[in-house]
Order: sequence, then C-alpha cells, then structure tokens
Amino acid sequence: MNRTLIVVAGVLHRDGKLLIGQRMADDRHGLKWEFPGGKVELGETPKQALARELREELAIEAVIGREIARYEQSTRRRSPLLLLFHSIDSYVGEPQGITFEQIRWEDPAKLPEYDFLDGDLDFVRRLAMGRLRPFA
Repeated sequence: MNRTLIVVAGVLHRDGKLLIGQRMADDRHGLKWEFPGGKVELGETPKQALARELREELAIEAVIGREIARYEQSTRRRSPLLLLFHSIDSYVGEPQGITFEQIRWEDPAKLPEYDFLDGDLDFVRRLAMGRLRPFA
C-alpha cells in the first residue's frame, strides 16, 4: 500500500481575483495551471509546508488561513494524494513567478478556461460555480 502524499495549495486573492501559476514547460505536467503550493515534507504541518512553498515559489511571506476544501485523488500509477486548499489571509511582498512560466490574477468564473492539473479540477469547478468562498 502506497503512503498518501499530502499536497497543500494556497488561494491568494486580490480585488476578487485569484492567483494561479503555470508550470514550467520542462516540469512534470508542463504548462498546466495550478494553485501555488506543494508536498508536505516529513516533520512539517500542512500550514508550515504551505508557508515554505509560497516563500520558494512566489517570494512572499504568507499568513495561512482557514482550509477551504480537501479531497483525495487516486490513480493507479502513483500514491494517493490528499489535497488541502487554504485561504491566504495576508502576505508580505509582491508575488513573483519564481518557479512558474507565468502567474496570473484571474476571475474565479474564468478558471475553467485554463488547463489545470487534474487534482485541481474539482476545486476549480466549485470555485467557478460559486460553491466555495475563498475570501469569506
């Protein structure tokens, strides 16, 4: 039995728009869109991991807020994933796409127009339909 990997993602908002990033062309799943974040390492809490990932990926110091959504995703080819999406209440610094081809602030209703990672699709659909309130 493969160990479940915990993956955290941050939902940054500004003027009603959400920050999304496009993976580098030569990355695994290159040019797919995602919410910034990554794997929780041994000894880290999900919130600690997300703060570290946002520092590495966007060069910001973030205050990690409430959990907006969580779900599991399994495929035959890899370990199951537990995806956790957290609101980012505030941050210091201007987000920079250090590890992304590009970053974009986008209206939640337009997110389904992007080619997101499979793990983000359910979350994106729920955001676009207004079923989730990331900046409540």
